[in-house]
Amino acid sequence: MPRSGSAWTGVGAVVAKETADHLSGILIVLVEALVFLTALYAVYNAIQDIRSAIGESRFLFLLLFTVAPQQVPFSFMDLLGILVPVLAIVLGFDAINGELNRRTMSRVLSQPIYRDALLLGKFLSGLLTLTIAFVSLWLLVIGLGLLLLGVPPSSEECLRMLGYLVATILYGGVWLAIAMLFSVWFRAPTAAVLAALGLWLLFLLFWSVITPIFATMIAGPPQTMFGINLHYIEAQQALSRISPSTLYGQAAAALLDPSTRSTGILLVTPGVARSMVRNAPLPVSQSFILVWPQFAAMIAAMMVIFVISYISFQRQEIRA
Repeated sequence: MPRSGSAWTGVGAVVAKETADHLSGILIVLVEALVFLTALYAVYNAIQDIRSAIGESRFLFLLLFTVAPQQVPFSFMDLLGILVPVLAIVLGFDAINGELNRRTMSRVLSQPIYRDALLLGKFLSGLLTLTIAFVSLWLLVIGLGLLLLGVPPSSEECLRMLGYLVATILYGGVWLAIAMLFSVWFRAPTAAVLAALGLWLLFLLFWSVITPIFATMIAGPPQTMFGINLHYIEAQQALSRISPSTLYGQAAAALLDPSTRSTGILLVTPGVARSMVRNAPLPVSQSFILVWPQFAAMIAAMMVIFVISYISFQRQEIRA
């Protein structure tokens, strides 16, 4: 059988074994528990604040994800934007270098399992673990809303929440790919996890400060003698969307807030913007069209980073 036809040999076995390890590992369980408890606490407190909107808001269930309660300065959506990368990094930072340090890589590859099957299996197992965790959390939030609000979600709300779930899985997949890339590049798991967390902090805390500086260097100042510099705005938007956090935040906001009509900057007056929101929310189909570029960018980023990991891993020398 040719080599290309055997490349998938062992992928299923790797996925099954790694997924079982992820779901039973104490570190993964602790991080998942942290994410679950923090997110559910935010949702529970948000429910107390939005009970008064029953019968007034058309999208009551979407408020569970977007309302920031008084006790917590972040909404459920904001908290997942912060915590999802941490969970993905924990799943992937020692995927490859852990095998090398335990001296089990040569024994694994001595089986009928190729390198590409091993790397793909580890990535798919991490993505499957993230999917199981986020689907469980998604169902818990909906169940908590049904129990405490006493009203079911509409079909449009279900579609928007399902789209948000897919966006969260893709967001976690990007950070999983980044963690596995550092796991391939760095022999020490400590260096890999520090590099991944450092990149996470860069995008989370400092990217919004850095992008205006680079946008000014590329397109000039934001204001010119003729008015607003549109080239500056375009450059800043393009640079900001390098960050997975920006892509996820824009997709989540457009899906969970039907009043969102653009993921960029709207050059309209506040009065016109309020009038647009007051007249009619955006249909769910238009919201999905609006966030399709963000979905495509996260999928492309995940694939590109995985391909870089694949090429780097294939070039490594592994000794018995």
